Amino acid sequence: MDSDQPKSSVSRISTLQILVVMVLWASCFPLITAGIGFSPHLTFAALRAVIAGAALMILAAALRRPLPATGRDWAIITFIGLGATSLGFLGMFHAAEFVTPGIATVVANTQPLMAAFLAALMLGETVSVRGKLGLLLGFVGIVVIAVPQFFLTGGETYALGIAYILLAAVGITISNVLIKKIAGKVDVLMAMGLQTLIGSVPLGAAAWYLEDPASVQWTPAFVASLLGLSIFGTALAYYLWFSALEHTPLNRANAFAFLVPIFGILLGMTFFDETFGWAHFIGIPLTIVGVTLVSRSGDTLSLNRHRAASSPAD
Repeated sequence: MDSDQPKSSVSRISTLQILVVMVLWASCFPLITAGIGFSPHLTFAALRAVIAGAALMILAAALRRPLPATGRDWAIITFIGLGATSLGFLGMFHAAEFVTPGIATVVANTQPLMAAFLAALMLGETVSVRGKLGLLLGFVGIVVIAVPQFFLTGGETYALGIAYILLAAVGITISNVLIKKIAGKVDVLMAMGLQTLIGSVPLGAAAWYLEDPASVQWTPAFVASLLGLSIFGTALAYYLWFSALEHTPLNRANAFAFLVPIFGILLGMTFFDETFGWAHFIGIPLTIVGVTLVSRSGDTLSLNRHRAASSPAD
């Protein structure tokens, strides 16, 4: 049967979708850096979430997409919003103030490892020896790439920066497992639009209480940064990610997250005159081999269970 084909590896369409998502996510840090000087952090994060959610919901309404049908789906979408958007954005926007990109990259990329553990508990996904080796190689590659950055970090704020990154990683990990749980059962535009708007509420409330939202400087640079983050780095990225998880086990899809810092390096070399050093020569091949091992591993349990659970029996 054709529907069983993706068992041995990630399909080409899903692979392309996931790769585009990783490039979009890699562009987020430069865009945050470009805009963070014009707006308070939480206000910037809340604006990003509101614009992304509104864009997805307008498109969903125009296409007459259905709302989630059950209270369970609404609850899952709410927790996705609190994890991916509230905690994820909070950690991302604040961490940039305290730690270097290298340290942030290493800590943030513990997310696929945490997700593998959670996916085993909540989704029944198994990771083969080949898949575990791939996850390990991917993480080692990222550590090697970031080693030079370790020596640039210091001061009393280091621990706070790490805490913010871990907060974001935990939020994104939980939300990815929950996205996989409802993928194929809820319309992608509605699910991602709703979760982003729901997640924007705590961010907006915190920004209103702790910051001065009126202090935003609406310069062309800030508007370009905000729209790039909202439309491409959030709305489009979430749409493609949710769509890919409808057909791909989470552990395999999540392993591609190790490519985010590599794409970030390439973007930095192209637009910010960053250099390519020895750490990149060693770390990038290790990461690519690791992602390849995971994406071609034979872990099929959760995909088959998900299909069985998603069959239109209701």
